[in-house]
Amino acid sequence: MSLGSIALKIRQKYQHGLGTAYYRDTVRQRILQTKPIANTTDRTCEIHVLTYEKDWLNLIWALKTFYHYSDRRYALCIHDDGTLTEDNRATLHYHFPDARIIDRPSADRFVLETLQAHPRCLEFRKTNHLSPKVFDFAAYLETDRMLLLDSDVLFFAEPAALLQRIEDPDYKLNTVNGDVASAYTVDPTIVREKCGVELIDRFNSGLGLIHKDSLNLDWIEEFLGLPDIIGYFWRIEQTLYALFSCRYGAELLPPEYDVHLEGGIGDSPSRHYVGKIRHLMYSEGIQRLVKNGFLSALNR
Repeated sequence: MSLGSIALKIRQKYQHGLGTAYYRDTVRQRILQTKPIANTTDRTCEIHVLTYEKDWLNLIWALKTFYHYSDRRYALCIHDDGTLTEDNRATLHYHFPDARIIDRPSADRFVLETLQAHPRCLEFRKTNHLSPKVFDFAAYLETDRMLLLDSDVLFFAEPAALLQRIEDPDYKLNTVNGDVASAYTVDPTIVREKCGVELIDRFNSGLGLIHKDSLNLDWIEEFLGLPDIIGYFWRIEQTLYALFSCRYGAELLPPEYDVHLEGGIGDSPSRHYVGKIRHLMYSEGIQRLVKNGFLSALNR
């Protein structure tokens, strides 16, 4: 390796400071020394997550903070994007022994068969790396309600409003955290004209309650025919969730769940550490959890 390459690696490692590198590279590993989360069998709701080789450790933090601070044991389904190693899967199975872990080859065989009558859906599932978050979650969902949870979300207190909406049998809307700004691949005006759907602003698919009945393949097939919907890679899946949720009925979670790039955690029950602030997941989020005794509490 050249001196230039070594210098680049050092700059990348410490670009957000020594503290961030310490919590990311050293402290973050300590979650692996905590006890498993067992008995995740509550069928009130099922958590669905998509993970990959460079992401599964953050996922363990996201899941364990949710289970700890919510004091719930919702069923769990972990979807492998195809890059997890055997050791990765074994580690996830150890920490969540009652979870279903769906490997990519099995998912491809099963899900592609379910999409045969929906050619746009089928093509999208074959070509978009994030499409399993739509189609695989729907195909493997075993409860009427699903909790969407990205691996870059940490919890710091009971998410009372989210839990209330999940567990209220009369609550019939999809509800998610609000984004910094609307990030869709389609023009809301065209959506209104062609589909009769009024998109709400700032829909973010990183955290929220989704009803099984809203995951309608006929609707998704229709929406995939909208002009320019196959746009920015990272926004297509979120756009589809926004479209079918708004047709079904949707609203945002309260402001304390909003994605925000400035300021700290404050009194919010969670924070979504999206790409621009991912480094804060370590220097702010994990640091606060550790200092508040979270790791010790997991081992009691």
